[in-house]
Amino acid sequence: MDLDFSKEDEEFRSEFRSWIDQELSGEFSTVRGRGGPGDEHSLFEERCAWERHLGKSGWTCAAWPTEFGGRGLSFSQQVIYFEEYARAGGPGRVNHVGETLLGPTLIMFGTEAQQKEFLPGIVSGEQLWCQGYSEPNAGSDLANVQTRARLEGDQWILDGQKVWTSGGAFADWCFVMCRTEPDAKNHAALSCLLVPMRQEGIEARPIIQMTGTSEFCEVFFDGARTEARHIVGDRGDGWRVAMGTLAIERGASTLGQQAHFENELSQIIEIARKNGKADDPVMRQRLADAWIGLRVMRANALRCLSAEENAAPGPESMITKIYWATWHRDLGKLAMDVIGAEAELAEKAPYELSMLQQMYLFTRSDTIYAGTNQIQRNIISERALGLPREPRGTK
Repeated sequence: MDLDFSKEDEEFRSEFRSWIDQELSGEFSTVRGRGGPGDEHSLFEERCAWERHLGKSGWTCAAWPTEFGGRGLSFSQQVIYFEEYARAGGPGRVNHVGETLLGPTLIMFGTEAQQKEFLPGIVSGEQLWCQGYSEPNAGSDLANVQTRARLEGDQWILDGQKVWTSGGAFADWCFVMCRTEPDAKNHAALSCLLVPMRQEGIEARPIIQMTGTSEFCEVFFDGARTEARHIVGDRGDGWRVAMGTLAIERGASTLGQQAHFENELSQIIEIARKNGKADDPVMRQRLADAWIGLRVMRANALRCLSAEENAAPGPESMITKIYWATWHRDLGKLAMDVIGAEAELAEKAPYELSMLQQMYLFTRSDTIYAGTNQIQRNIISERALGLPREPRGTK
């Protein structure tokens, strides 16, 4: 694992740092640092304008190959891109799902026609996407999805329900995992369909969270339609497509997430210095442990991502999600303890929270979404350590 950056990498860093600092100090200064976890509703239209500005300036989809509208960044330059974006306080991306999940999935598995139809809208920031995977009885158990689609003529007809659909209230399109093969079992019954959200037969109901915002929705499909050509891969090929998408999700953007974590930790340390909590030996040790934990997180991420350039992810990659989720949840607790009694009070009526209060409440979900800690422990024990499988219930 090489932690050094080349001269070309540093030149790229200087270029992007100069550009983003300038842009976030001018017309888009109001969105700087906004739209993160617990703050998803803030300045939404302004952040959509920022998304389009990124696209116009050539800074969306930078990791994509150039033939698909990206910059073809090397792995090290991707790391720089995400870290510099977080360092500058780049606002939460309204099309994160389109750029980091659906786009790369279409590049890997989509037809040329699908790539031409959908990728330009993601690059420009004009077309927003959401992901329809989880269901009330199929969260971590993706193979158990029950949403169904049947082919009638040249259209798929969908019926079912999805939940925890991030961005479902405003997305233009959704990529939906559903059962299309009634005679097949488990994974072989699944297909991935691209479905327009703005149509009769789809209802998106926002789910209000503890933060008072609704980052995600439950989505109901009742006779919703999409064109037959909007299937990614072959019929019954959805599991392979889904696994490819989930592998993409663990990419270089995780370094940007960690840079955002560092911004939060720096804010907490500054508060501790101002209110005297940093003079408490126990509190000082907790702050030091958080700092050390973040460095360990970065080193392991670089180790895993560097290995993935040339080989399949190794067992060390399996600890990534449970590690950062637990660390971030603990950081939320640390933030409230550093702030002290004032953490019990909202900044403004009726329920306007500070950024750290929002972060604390949102981190309650970190150990649940994208695979609960319990599921992560099973994966580590069974697949990395070779331990016996957890007993399954019997009928």
